[in-house]
Amino acid sequence: MLSSVLRCERAVQVNIAIMRVFVRLREMLAVHRELAVKLEQLEGRIEAHDEQIQAVFEAIRQLMRPPETERKRIGFEINEPAARYKKGKSGVAPKQV
Repeated sequence: MLSSVLRCERAVQVNIAIMRVFVRLREMLAVHRELAVKLEQLEGRIEAHDEQIQAVFEAIRQLMRPPETERKRIGFEINEPAARYKKGKSGVAPKQV
């Protein structure tokens, strides 16, 4: 471009340098794009791991909490109606000796 107008050796050298700069710039952009894609992939993996780690911590916290339901008592239970005791004629229970 420049060398076609000026037609000197220096213009040719400058034109070649400019083309090399553009080629290098394009290569750098391609490398940066690849790095950006790899960085995004890495961030995605880390976020997935963070979510999994948070899930593990939440499960541990739930295991550490006391149970919310009332526990069943251990032992023997009698499920009978209460015994009826006879009352005397006066309406008072008889004395025991």
